[in-house]
Amino acid sequence: MSSTAGLVIPCTAAVAWEAGKPLVMERVEVAPPQAMEVRIKIKYTSLCHTDLYFWEAKGQTPLFPRIFGHEASGIVESVGEGVEGLEVGDHVLPVFTGECGDCAHCKSEESNMCDLLRINTDRGVMLSDGKTRFSINGTPINHFLGTSTFSEYTVIHSGCLAKINPLAPLDIVCILSCGISTGLGATLNVAKPKKGSSVAFFGLGAVGLAAAEGARISGASRIIGVDRNPKRFEEAKKFGVNEFVNPKDHDKPVQEVIAEMTNGGADRSIECTGNINAMISAFECVHDGWGVAVLVGVPNKDAVFMTKPINVLNERTLKGTFFGNYKPRTDLPLVVEMYMSKKLEVEKFITHRVPFSEINKAFDYMTKGEGLRCIVSMEE
Repeated sequence: MSSTAGLVIPCTAAVAWEAGKPLVMERVEVAPPQAMEVRIKIKYTSLCHTDLYFWEAKGQTPLFPRIFGHEASGIVESVGEGVEGLEVGDHVLPVFTGECGDCAHCKSEESNMCDLLRINTDRGVMLSDGKTRFSINGTPINHFLGTSTFSEYTVIHSGCLAKINPLAPLDIVCILSCGISTGLGATLNVAKPKKGSSVAFFGLGAVGLAAAEGARISGASRIIGVDRNPKRFEEAKKFGVNEFVNPKDHDKPVQEVIAEMTNGGADRSIECTGNINAMISAFECVHDGWGVAVLVGVPNKDAVFMTKPINVLNERTLKGTFFGNYKPRTDLPLVVEMYMSKKLEVEKFITHRVPFSEINKAFDYMTKGEGLRCIVSMEE
C-alpha cells in the first residue's frame, strides 16, 4: 500500500470554470478510489480535439466546472475494493472508453464498445455512486470522459486503464491512449490494406496521420493524403504519405480525381475529418469490387450521409470504427509494444512540450492549428 492510500490527496489541477475561458490552476482535493476504481498519479498528459470541443461547449450540454483531459500516462497510487490486475506502482494509460470484460461487446472478438464503460461525454460523476472524486472547499468538480487527466491525481474506473510495459517512456506513449491509436487501428484493424495497395486518407491531422502510419506499416505503396490545407503536406511525408490532393485545386469532385489517379479507385480509404462531404468522397473514391472505406471522423449527430445505392451494389464496402477497434485493456499494451519494437514511430507526432503550469499554451497551439500533439509534463 502507498502512504496516501485511503486518504484525500490535495494536488494541483487545471480547472475549466466556464466555456472557452483559460483553465485555472487550482488546489483540489482528490478522494480515495471506491469499489472498482483506481487513483493514479498523472505523469504526462496531452490535448486532443475532443477536449477542445467540449471546452468550447459547441453542440452539447455544457458542464462546468470540469477537469478535462483524457490522453495521458500515469502510475497507480492506490486501488479500490474489487480491483484485479492492477496494483500500486503499475504504469498505465487512462482511456476514455473501457473494457469491463463481462458484457456481450467485451466477450465478442468483433467489438470494443463496452456496455458499461462506453464513452459518455455528458456524465461528470463516477459510475459507482454518482459522485465526483474532485472538490474545491467542498464544491464538487465534474469529471470528463471518466479520466480527467489535467490533474496531478485522478480517479478512474479500473476497466478504463491499460497496464503497460514499465520500460515504455511515459512522456511518449501517453499519446497512444486516444487519437493515435484511433487512426492506427482504423487502418490496421478495419481497413486492413494489403502490401502494395493504394490508400487515400481524408484529413491530415494527428488522427489522419496515424492512419497513414498504419498504411506505412502495412506496406501500402500509394499513400494518398487529401486535405484542403497544403501546409500539411510536407509534414505528412514523415508518415509515409507520398501523394497529395487538395480538393480546392480541382474543378471536379475529389473522388473522381482519386479514381483517375488510381485506375478506377483506391483500394482503401479512411475519413478522419467528420465532414459529411469528405465521408461521401471517401466512400465513392474506392475501387468497385474490393474497395473498402472506413469512417473515423465524428459528424454532427443529426448529419445525414447520402450516396447512390449502386455504389454499394458494385461491391464497395463502408465501415465505421470506434477507437480503432482496439479493446483498451487487452490491445493497448500491444500497441505500446509496437512502439517498443520500433515498428510504430510515435515521436514524430509530438511537436510541442509545455510544463503543466502553461497548459493553456497547448490550447493555443491547437486552436491555431499549430503542430500535432503537445505533451504536458505534470512535474515541471
